[in-house]
Amino acid sequence: MRTIGLIGGMSWESTSLYYQLINRAVAAKLGGLHSAKTLLYSVDFHDIEALQRLDRWEEAGAQLAAIAQTLERGGADFIVLCTNTMHIVADAITRAVRIPLLHIADPTAEAILGAGLRSVGLLGTRFTMEKGFYRERLESRGLRVHVPDEADREIIHRVIYDELCLGKVHDASRQEYRRIIESLRAAGAESIIFGCTEIGMLVGPADSAVPTFDTTQLHALAAAAAAVR
Repeated sequence: MRTIGLIGGMSWESTSLYYQLINRAVAAKLGGLHSAKTLLYSVDFHDIEALQRLDRWEEAGAQLAAIAQTLERGGADFIVLCTNTMHIVADAITRAVRIPLLHIADPTAEAILGAGLRSVGLLGTRFTMEKGFYRERLESRGLRVHVPDEADREIIHRVIYDELCLGKVHDASRQEYRRIIESLRAAGAESIIFGCTEIGMLVGPADSAVPTFDTTQLHALAAAAAAVR
């Protein structure tokens, strides 16, 4: 079995889901008392969020690249960055290590295309929705990406940082997300990407009239499959 190097803590709420999902998938595949071989480096998200807010992505990338090197030295066979937003610095990480990075957008795109869908609505932090690093990777696979309007992007972002990252789940926010999902469907989205690893804490398939794709689940299952392959 290969060893997974997890870079987590962004937030720890979703990183705990990664750990559960990966281990359950490995146990289901191998049976018995099997569990995943993992190394986890969990950051202090307070520091990373400050760099995001100040648009200091190069500095954040250098920090995560150094962490990836630590995991590589510790014996990790590949890296899993347990967050969508920080894939904005994926190139900095891949340049810093010899082992591969399992990019979160790739298993997501594969699942959507495998379902025969081409048009997706993207929910995530405002960085994920507005910057090109994520949308362009999906578009390079042939997907058409819809994002909410500016006011709705602000709502989605606020709920992630002020509520979900703190473990708070409010029904009023769920209703807002449902409304935004429906607006994306009305605009032509055939499916919805939960493009932040905390969104699945708030909404799920029952909250959408079109198929949903939870990046946390898809990324974790892809990591487990790569570990036992």
